Amino acid sequence: AIGAGVLFLPINAGLGGIWPLILMTVLIGPMTFMAHRGLNRLCLSSKNPEANITETVTEHFGQKAGALITLGYFASIYPILLIYGIGITNTVSSLMVNQLGMDDPNRAILSFVLVAAMVSVMVAGQKTVLKVTNAIVYPLIAVLFGTSLYLIPQWNTAQFDASISAGDFLKTVFLTIPVLVFAFNHSPAVSSFASTYRKELGNDAEHQTSKTLKRTTMMLVGFTMFFVYSCVLTLSPAELLQAKAANLPILSIFAERTDNQIFAWLAQVVAIVAISSSFFGHYMGTREGLQGMIVNRAKAKGKPVNLKAIDKGIIVFITLSVWAVAYANVSVMGMIESLVAPILAMILFILPVYATHKV
Repeated sequence: AIGAGVLFLPINAGLGGIWPLILMTVLIGPMTFMAHRGLNRLCLSSKNPEANITETVTEHFGQKAGALITLGYFASIYPILLIYGIGITNTVSSLMVNQLGMDDPNRAILSFVLVAAMVSVMVAGQKTVLKVTNAIVYPLIAVLFGTSLYLIPQWNTAQFDASISAGDFLKTVFLTIPVLVFAFNHSPAVSSFASTYRKELGNDAEHQTSKTLKRTTMMLVGFTMFFVYSCVLTLSPAELLQAKAANLPILSIFAERTDNQIFAWLAQVVAIVAISSSFFGHYMGTREGLQGMIVNRAKAKGKPVNLKAIDKGIIVFITLSVWAVAYANVSVMGMIESLVAPILAMILFILPVYATHKV
């Protein structure tokens, strides 16, 4: 759950001042825990201990519902891949201009080179990449925690001075919850998490998985919200608005405004590493989701399946579509609010409750 999503969270979370953020801190713990526990219980409810979420939904609700969940998973992961294409282009561009003192690079060339490079790395050696990105998580957590501590001397009361009406307060909470859901979401891991515990503990798996999820949530909320508060208390609402308009992760904003060159370089490099590693993870999910949908469609129509040709087509489609969106520099926050979060909410909040009621 600790990935590049955390780098975009403080920007939206702090826009409405400190008070909506305090309310959301109280809400997000129970929201994260109960939603993931609900999804976990759904995954554990299949007759087949090996079943993943798609197979479980198919078992309970039929073939069409299973296909809909596969489509939903793809639709929630693919836009995130696009977001990281935009994020990596803007971060590298910021590094080139602010740390290397270069002119603004040609966006079309820069975005294509970066996207093509990341896709090529995945095509060349997926297993090696995953080992490396798994190892990167720990230094990333250490740096984010270090950044949270480093910013403490720069905390100010600008956020407490921001005047806010009751209507604005509720609007801020309502619009920030999608970004919080996105940053705390670890639903893609829940299916394999549930099935691993079930193989080990059989029908007693629910108690142990719930306990693990509760601990995970507490660590996640404590760590992430400390980072968010540290960022928000350092920047004024006006500076956060500029960050949103610049379409940059929070670490790049700090790198642009600090006099400490070591911190500036570290912030930019960490942002690039975090976005790349998240890109690799979501690339796999996108590729598998697309492949699954194409193969199932072909089989349903009785057509022969050429996996190599399908794979090549998917690589070309991902590269070109991510490049197009990265070049266009679409609003990251807009994509999270309007595309990613509603689909995540369907899978994470509504589906488990509906399944509990029905099954």
